[in-house]
Amino acid sequence: MSQQFRRPAYQDPATFDRREGGADPADISQAAHDTAHAVVGQGRSSADPETTQRFVRLAETEGIQAIAELWSHSPPHSLAGGLWRIYALREAVQKSPERMSEYYRLGRSHSAPAAIAGVPEPPTADEMTRLADMILAGMYSGEIDVAFDRAGAFCRVIARGQALWVDTGAGYSDDDAKRLTSKADQLIRTAEELESCARAHRAGTLD
Repeated sequence: MSQQFRRPAYQDPATFDRREGGADPADISQAAHDTAHAVVGQGRSSADPETTQRFVRLAETEGIQAIAELWSHSPPHSLAGGLWRIYALREAVQKSPERMSEYYRLGRSHSAPAAIAGVPEPPTADEMTRLADMILAGMYSGEIDVAFDRAGAFCRVIARGQALWVDTGAGYSDDDAKRLTSKADQLIRTAEELESCARAHRAGTLD
């Protein structure tokens, strides 16, 4: 990170565990809220593309587990919860870009959702990673509600692709097919949560 970036101050999650009676949910929730707003606010305060990319790569520099500790237990319809879902989505694409590109190819309709239009057909693994980066970058350099909507649309396309992949057989065992179907169902729920974040942000009620 450059000297322009200062990690927002927050309480170490371990301090909650050391308290008598265990973690204080109110303190954890407040820490998640504060850090999410601080990170997004600081990321949006600069028009420098390099700064935006540093925030996009936050999971790589700080570690995905560090981000999970901050935001993964936040309500899904909150800035912290929505931000965690977009970072986790990017992480999933980075881990399996080839497979994600195949799901995307299967899942996109003849007219892709406007929120993620413009991806070449067929999409390559590199194009999938660029798309995931572009969606996350929108949190820092674009309209926040649009970034949430685009992430939701991406989840829906991938989920549709996973469901179609199961339908093709593709050499899956019954257990593998059930697991992939479960992942597709979870992605639909994630899409709904991200779309809810978009609506809340437009209404000025996103916490």
